[in-house]
Amino acid sequence: MPLVIAGPIVRKVTSNLCYIWVVTSSDDAPSLTLSHDEAPIDGDRQSETICVGTHAFIHLLSFSASKPFDDSARVSYQLHFDNKEHQARWHKEQQALLYTGQSTLSFHFTETPKTILHGSCRKPHFHSDDALAQVDTLHEHAFGQKSSFPDLLLMTGDQIYADDVAGPMLKAIHSVIARLGLFHETLEGAVVSNTQELATHPHGYYEREQLLPQISTNTVLSSLFFGAKKKPVFTSVNAQNHLIGSAEIIAMYLLVWSDTLWAEITIDKDGIPDKYSATFDKENEALKGFVKQLPQVRRALAHIPTYMIFDDHDVTDDWNLTRGWEQEVYGNPLSKRMIGNALIGYLLCQGWGNAPKKVTALIEKLKQSTGEQGIAQHDEIIDDLLDFDQWHYRLDTTPPIEVLDTRTQRWRSESDMNKPSGLMDWEALCDFQHSIIGKESVIVVSAAPIYGVKVIEAIQKVFTFFGKALTVDAENWMAHKGTANVMLNIFRHYKTPPEFIILSGDVHYSFVYDVRLRFRRNSPHITQFTCSGLKNAFPDGLIKWLDRLNRILYRSKSPLNLFTRRRNMSVKAREPSMGYGELFNGCAIGVLKISHKNTDVQCKALLSNGKEVEFPTSKND
Repeated sequence: MPLVIAGPIVRKVTSNLCYIWVVTSSDDAPSLTLSHDEAPIDGDRQSETICVGTHAFIHLLSFSASKPFDDSARVSYQLHFDNKEHQARWHKEQQALLYTGQSTLSFHFTETPKTILHGSCRKPHFHSDDALAQVDTLHEHAFGQKSSFPDLLLMTGDQIYADDVAGPMLKAIHSVIARLGLFHETLEGAVVSNTQELATHPHGYYEREQLLPQISTNTVLSSLFFGAKKKPVFTSVNAQNHLIGSAEIIAMYLLVWSDTLWAEITIDKDGIPDKYSATFDKENEALKGFVKQLPQVRRALAHIPTYMIFDDHDVTDDWNLTRGWEQEVYGNPLSKRMIGNALIGYLLCQGWGNAPKKVTALIEKLKQSTGEQGIAQHDEIIDDLLDFDQWHYRLDTTPPIEVLDTRTQRWRSESDMNKPSGLMDWEALCDFQHSIIGKESVIVVSAAPIYGVKVIEAIQKVFTFFGKALTVDAENWMAHKGTANVMLNIFRHYKTPPEFIILSGDVHYSFVYDVRLRFRRNSPHITQFTCSGLKNAFPDGLIKWLDRLNRILYRSKSPLNLFTRRRNMSVKAREPSMGYGELFNGCAIGVLKISHKNTDVQCKALLSNGKEVEFPTSKND
């Protein structure tokens, strides 16, 4: 078994502090040392460890340097194990993570990032190459002195698809659980009493809807996670393999971040119903391509500061979309446990590295309640996670980067429990406004675009009117009147930063909007760069029609603009250099380049095949 089974991933980095996330198969926690030009860097080092299985230990390593890092200088880092045999094994294993001519792993920090990468929606069994692997190509060129290094990577949602899992991936997940001894758990209100039964249950693959409790009050829940033809409350139509246990969630993260465990995994069809055989084969073929690129992804993440925030698929489709959804889901012990398990996985594998001090209390409680049999106070931990309201965070760069939580601080509709909730409530929006008032510029990360495609939002509004908000995933900033008005008022405030950049994903296509306030001389310059997905895309024929309709119905002089909440704003699209219309459809990672004064904003989509799509500003801007 490999010693390091996932990572190292460079997480939060400041002028004198860095965090490294790593998972090992031994409880021998590594320590972290830093150097620059082969000279050791003085400082304090610490490590926090949480055991998630007999042979699975998640560590967050930190190093606090006594002096600030030199701006943009590469800082080398090394993992050191007390056990000499482990150290020798790691020295051999890390060779796969090094670039040509490099002898150590490294990262750099700058307070004024010029190149920011961002992407979302990485679905392993989607039939396309993984655009996240292009981060490795960028580093390869930089180490070869053919280009400069990207400064940081923002992953803006759907890093995993807990609700849309391929059959072969679920097979791999169960293989990893058995191999690492990931902790199982007892379940309340379910057909199976323990998650250990899931791998061998007759309905464990493609038919998990049969495993939900069969009670009269659970008719909605029976289609909830697990794909009904309609989407009444809870779920994706592709969710026959929705993850349930915390062990499944942890295994999924290990398999999407690292290639090390895949080498010993054999995918077979045992337990797969014959009627799903063709689906299984198709998914397996796509998954092979995903696994093939994982070494590139893992190597890249070991060399660049990386920040993450959840969106719905990290937990489940339609997560907290309406007040009715929340009442239905959190009122059932099984569905509540499933949401909580996804949040445990997010905390340990994503959220912990974003702002470690914010989650200290959660991590400490999880450490105290985790033993050889798993989590002892499972329900209490989940209650704490559901009550936690500090998932958002800020990077103190220039410009500062505000990463929004648009999932757990919803503005719930009081008039109708089936109307979409606002993506952020009044208190959260006020805190956000307070944090940006008076700044010269700011970068905001919002999983969903603040300025969406108007024709798509209009369609969602029609469905919402007829009580079908869940059917069309009516999750946009304009869907809730209160949230929309407060957010637009923030942009109109006279102390709003004059330079405003919004980075978003979620929608599975890419576009860039330049926004100005109408009837105002000193309007802030707002640029929204939406790039999605890393390994997912919109149906091509459908997006073409939606693009055409949007340009016809909502052209600049169209009277329909008067009926939108953004009627006091001028929204101009930048046409992509490839494709058609205003919306580009294809797997890509966004490349944002900004000038020192943050007035020149260049947006490119780096495609999974290595080609670039530019979104140039118009001559009139």
